[in-house]
Amino acid sequence: MSRKLIVQKYGGSSVANPERIKRVAHRVVEAKRSGANVVVVVSALGDTTDELLQLAAQVSDHPAERELDMLMATGEQVSVALLAMAIHALGEDAVSFTGAQVGILTEGTHTKARIVAINTRRLEPELLRSRIVIVAGFQGVNTNQDITTLGRGGSDLTAVALAHALHADVCEIFTDVEGVYTADPRIVPEARKLAAISYDEMLEMASLGAQVMQARSIFVAKRFNIPIHVRSSFSLREGTMIQKTVRAMEDIVVSGVTLRRDEAKITIRDVPDKPGMAAEIFRDLAAAGINVDMIVQNVSREGSTDLSFTVDKGDLASTLRVSRQVSRRIGAGEVTTDEGVAKLSIVGIGMRSHSGVAAKMFEAMAKERVNIEMISTSEIKISCVIRKIHADRAVRVVHRAFGLSRAPVRGKKAALVNA
Repeated sequence: MSRKLIVQKYGGSSVANPERIKRVAHRVVEAKRSGANVVVVVSALGDTTDELLQLAAQVSDHPAERELDMLMATGEQVSVALLAMAIHALGEDAVSFTGAQVGILTEGTHTKARIVAINTRRLEPELLRSRIVIVAGFQGVNTNQDITTLGRGGSDLTAVALAHALHADVCEIFTDVEGVYTADPRIVPEARKLAAISYDEMLEMASLGAQVMQARSIFVAKRFNIPIHVRSSFSLREGTMIQKTVRAMEDIVVSGVTLRRDEAKITIRDVPDKPGMAAEIFRDLAAAGINVDMIVQNVSREGSTDLSFTVDKGDLASTLRVSRQVSRRIGAGEVTTDEGVAKLSIVGIGMRSHSGVAAKMFEAMAKERVNIEMISTSEIKISCVIRKIHADRAVRVVHRAFGLSRAPVRGKKAALVNA
C-alpha cells in the first residue's frame, strides 16, 4: 500500500529565526516518522522579502522586474537550505530545491507569474527514496530559463500546485494564526475560528483582505478539489479545513468580515458621456496589467460624467500614468487620487438564500455614522468603500450586527474554537 503524501507550507513568520526553523524541522520529522511522505514548501525568513525590496529601492527608483525576481527569489533559497540542515541534525534525510530545480514552469510575466505546469520527475525519485523534499516557495522559471516569482503569498500557490501535481492527500498551510477567523482578531478580539469553510467563501475572503492565504492558491485548490488545512505552526490544535462543501447551519448567513487597507480610489473627471469611453479607459488599464476592483460612474451632467474606480495601492503609480494618458486622448478632465479609503466586506454562502443582509450591514454602519462611498455585490459578498479612519470601528460594528461572536461555528469540530 502506498504511503500517505502530505504537502506542508510554512510561512515567513514560522521560519523567522534559527529557533523557529528548528521547531519546524521537528514538526516535519514528526510527520515523516508517523508514516507519511512529506513535501515541504518554505517562504523566506521573516521580513526578508520586504527587506530585499527596500534594498532594490535604494539603488533604483524603477528596478527592472526581471532583476527584482532574481533578487527576491534568493530569500526562499536561504530558507530551504537551512531547514534541510536542521532536519539532517535530527537524523532524517532531506533535500532542498529551488522552484526552477523542481520544474515549476511559469509564463513569462515577472513579479506576478502564473504557473503553467510542474514537472515532478525530479521530485518523485526523492520521495521513493523516502527523503523529505523541501521546495522554495514563491518562485518558478519561464521558458527563457529566467527566474520568476508568483506574487505576494506565492508560497501558498506553490504548495497547492505541488499538492495537485503529486496527488497529495492533504495540503497543510502553517502560519502564525490557528485558522480562519470570522474577522481579524487584532481588530475584533472576540472573533471566532471557523472549523470549516468552503472554497467559494475562502476565495472571496482572501480576495477581500483576509491575509491567511493567497487568493490564487484557493482558486487552484477549488479547481482541483484539494483539501487545505490552515493551522498554526506554534500549536498542535486543529485549524480550519477549506473544502468543497460545508455543512452550513440555516442561521449562519455571514461567515466573516474582511478589511483591505491597501486600496486607492482614482477619479477621472468630466469623461465625455458617449458610448465606448469606459471601454477605452479600462482596456488601456487591462493592457498595463492593472486589476480594477470597484467602479462607480456618476449621473451624466451637461454631456460629461465622473468615473471612479479602485485599485491595489501597489498599482497606483502605473494606474495614474495610464489614466492620465487615456484622459488626454479622450478629452476628459483631471485625474485625482484618494489613498484614504479602505474596503470592508462581508462574505457568506448563506447570503444566497437570505434577504435583508445588505440592509443590516448598511444600518449598522449608519448608526456609527460611517459613510459608504462605493458598493459592490455578488451572490456571497457585499463590499463597501469607506474612509480608512473609520475602518476598524466599522469592522467591529458589522461583526457584532451579524452575531458572529455568538454564532455556532460550523462543522463537527466546533469545540476547538478559540478566540
